[in-house]
Amino acid sequence: METLQVVVMTVLMFFIIVTVHEWGHYYFAKRAGVLVREFAIGFGPKLFSYKKDETVFTLRLLPFGGYARMAGEDPELVEIQPGQTIAIRTANEVVKTIFVDQLDNRKNVIRGEVQSIDIIDDLTIVLDVDGDIQTFNVDPKAMMSIKGQDIQIAPRNRQFNSATVGQRALSIFAGPAMNFILAFILCLILVRMTGVPVENPTGVILGQVTSNSPAQSSGLMKGDLVEKVNGTNIAGDSVKMISLIESSAGKPMEWTIERGGKEQTVTITPKANEKNVGKVGVAVEPQTRSASFGETFSYAGERFIDMSTTILTSLKMLIFGQFHLNDLAGPVGTIQVTTEVARQGLDSMILWTALISTNLGIFNLLPIPALDGSRLIFLLVEWIRRKPLEPSKEGLVHLIGFGMLFLLMIAVTYNDIVRLIKG
Repeated sequence: METLQVVVMTVLMFFIIVTVHEWGHYYFAKRAGVLVREFAIGFGPKLFSYKKDETVFTLRLLPFGGYARMAGEDPELVEIQPGQTIAIRTANEVVKTIFVDQLDNRKNVIRGEVQSIDIIDDLTIVLDVDGDIQTFNVDPKAMMSIKGQDIQIAPRNRQFNSATVGQRALSIFAGPAMNFILAFILCLILVRMTGVPVENPTGVILGQVTSNSPAQSSGLMKGDLVEKVNGTNIAGDSVKMISLIESSAGKPMEWTIERGGKEQTVTITPKANEKNVGKVGVAVEPQTRSASFGETFSYAGERFIDMSTTILTSLKMLIFGQFHLNDLAGPVGTIQVTTEVARQGLDSMILWTALISTNLGIFNLLPIPALDGSRLIFLLVEWIRRKPLEPSKEGLVHLIGFGMLFLLMIAVTYNDIVRLIKG
């Protein structure tokens, strides 16, 4: 049952984060009048879909992302040429459906040879119907039927590039912004659940003790009250205690603890990690009280700022070569950590989800081709030049960027798998 719960929480985390991000793109594109053809969670083969209004909502096999596919961003309709035979179905003399293939199987239609067609600007079709030249107006929401699929046409004013620069920028920025909003809301929930910290004037209460750690070997237990470390009074200052531990790698320490109302002395030797920082394998059990209304927002804001600062610091280290590729985790590593966090409880999972959501928002705003940040830069250039760049050139930049991201994804996934094999 625990395994099932962990799996559900892990899948739910990714589903919420991706859905919120893509909903930001979807909502503001719709507000700008753009036709959003598909709202997808995941990539790859389609598992489930349903259509509401003009948009097909799909759930796909691979849960690592999603997209809101907008009209005009990619070639999407079969181009009909003069001289081609098609069939149309009308209502009140307005074209509602255009049939491109299987014409002999269509019923209640008008067949003819195309003389001219414009389903982008003028919305007209001129057909030669048995020698009679007829002109038909096309419904702005007409469907094109081909290979068993019905695809709605997209007049120019429904295409993404026809929206103003401000509208497009808002719809792009809304994705990361929704991740930031989600993270802040989760921080609010966490503060309401866990309260705000209260210092214990006599010491620090220990939380979870890691198996096979120096703390467990020394006999420390969850709930122990640490009063002194090497004769230094802790007085509820967990930061001071952690600092003493980190600076004592490989050196025996004497802790004065209280357990069951009795004091005792424990000798513990912190184990050095790969950076020669001392670790004992024990968490600090925070002492809290209920937060007031104002404290809920202030502490949630502090948590959100701390998470953002940590992520930005990590990015800075990566840019300046202080991180190596082996330090990075991909989807497999993220899922592995997420399952471990899920086992620690709901509060840990909420905090981890907020961290991942913040990370996704910041990462997407980086000026890397194929990400939201680079698209915003292209829009800024368009706004300065007062005209857009050539779509083919912009598309090439995004294609190259997507290829580089794909290679990076392969590399970090390989690292994840190697780490799993090595344990």
